Amino acid sequence: MSIYLNQLGIVCALGSGVDDVRRALFADAPSGVAPYVCLGKTLHLGAVISELSVQDALPTKLHSRNNALLLTALAQIRPAVDAAIARFGATRIGVVLGTSTSGIGEAQAALAEHQATGQLPAHFHIAQQELGSPATALSTLLGLAGPSMVISTACSSSAKAMASAARLLNAGMCDAVICGGVDSLCDFTVAGFSSLESVSAERCQPMSIHRNGINIGEGAALFLMSKEPGPIALLGWGESSDAHHISAPAPDGKGARTAMRAALQRADLQASDIDYINLHGTATLQNDAMESLAIHQLFGSQTPCSSTKPLTGHTLGAAGTIEAAICWLTLNNNPTGQLPPHWWDGEADPAITPLALVTPGQCTDTPLQYALSNSFAFGGSNAVLIFGKCYEAH
Repeated sequence: MSIYLNQLGIVCALGSGVDDVRRALFADAPSGVAPYVCLGKTLHLGAVISELSVQDALPTKLHSRNNALLLTALAQIRPAVDAAIARFGATRIGVVLGTSTSGIGEAQAALAEHQATGQLPAHFHIAQQELGSPATALSTLLGLAGPSMVISTACSSSAKAMASAARLLNAGMCDAVICGGVDSLCDFTVAGFSSLESVSAERCQPMSIHRNGINIGEGAALFLMSKEPGPIALLGWGESSDAHHISAPAPDGKGARTAMRAALQRADLQASDIDYINLHGTATLQNDAMESLAIHQLFGSQTPCSSTKPLTGHTLGAAGTIEAAICWLTLNNNPTGQLPPHWWDGEADPAITPLALVTPGQCTDTPLQYALSNSFAFGGSNAVLIFGKCYEAH
């Protein structure tokens, strides 16, 4: 049976909720990523400025900006989640999430206070920064007793979470899974990527000859996944490991191609069937060169592609699901076939393989049916997802 993405909740730099994010995604001008002062420098970041959900229903040890982002996405699909719990029972609902930061921002603030006063703040608890905190928060709030886990494989985390959620459904361990990803901005993350000389002060420029690094972002996206027919299906997924370098991808793109081929095979599709590719597209020198080569070798230079990170920022562990959400929005309730634009300066790097990058306002000539999304992470962790529109669900 097929795996369906029945409901979507999302909050990111583009806004909060399906309607806000859709409008900003397909707008005539780029938004989302904006300049902020961080670590004494002005950087373009994908910060969430929407109002976030309160966490009063959670124990204090689970309070964090990360979990506030998560609860904001949950609130948007809460009626459907509650209905699934009532229908299937608390033991048959799983939670599978991806994150890389969890509540490390709260730990950072607590350590700063300790350095200044010699004491940790009374509200700080070590559980806030545990990677499992987001899944614990959802299971606690919803009273769930099914499988509950967090995957943390850097920037492939939540794409891998979606594949893991599908496996739980296929194995008969769950009747529905709340799956997604969440990550929050903090100085610690910005400093870490800055030390790698991978952060751009301006809006990032994927595939440009002038690309010089990422815009770090934050956000959360949650899907209610089940085998009950819905508007969009998760048709395939592929995972691989480069085993090449701790932070750089294998330049020949072999790991990326392996994951894309596996996703196509599981979806029983050919490369020519894919209508749109959401690039990992970080705007770093090595990622863009590797990814463009891998895509060209499999898909040629005609399949429309775009990186949406100039709009959302690179949301790290949440990126896989936020970009899955962008594919969901592209396939669902999009009668004109508008494609997510690739915002950049238009100055291609002649040293990398050219792709069919989407221009603002570009629409498809035929109805959109299939979309593919790439997520590539530190350590060569690759995850690829393929989505399909389910016309019979309407």
